[in-house]
Amino acid sequence: MPTWGDGLLAAGGAPVTIPRDPARDAARDELLNAEYHRHDPTVMERVMTWINDHISNALGSISGEGTSGTTGLVLFLVVAVLIAVALWWRLGAPGRSARTVLDVYGVEGPRSAAAYRTDAEQHAAAGRWAEAVRDQMRALVRALEERTLLDARPGRTADEAAVEAGRALPEHAAALSAAARTFDDIAYGERTADQAAYQLLRELDRTLERARPVLTQAPGGAA
Repeated sequence: MPTWGDGLLAAGGAPVTIPRDPARDAARDELLNAEYHRHDPTVMERVMTWINDHISNALGSISGEGTSGTTGLVLFLVVAVLIAVALWWRLGAPGRSARTVLDVYGVEGPRSAAAYRTDAEQHAAAGRWAEAVRDQMRALVRALEERTLLDARPGRTADEAAVEAGRALPEHAAALSAAARTFDDIAYGERTADQAAYQLLRELDRTLERARPVLTQAPGGAA
């Protein structure tokens, strides 16, 4: 049987000769055509297949005795960690979509922004930065409620407060979003509370006290 690079016969019987290197390059280019790879598994599918194969091998090894069983257990733990990392990468931090409620209203009822600021300062003086950040964020939101830039509403999250306040104070919308992210990161333990985080919220609270809201135009023409 003739091969690429050997003599082939054209329609008229004349020999056709294709050099080996160009023929090999042409075949490789043809195989790289995307049409041949439409049904190839994705990278994630390949990773999951590899993980499943190793889990099967690990479970088989665990059922063994002596060194084989120990090795299988170690392999199983390694694969479990890889699965967790893959899920984290694919889905993100678990529970991140549910934000922490600010809980501006205590059991005794609404507290003033000044009271929350005092609590935050006391926590900061004692180096309790997580508590200082929490109460300073509450002071910031409560102050906006006292100025009627936010509706007085219990159960509001930091993100909701930032979005709503950003409509009335568009120049500070980005800073409000950053403050909400800082609060959430610390509340979820993804970031360690420190003096810098507390100072960020404290300075923003002071800035917002001097900020003038933007009045929106109602459909009837009244502001």
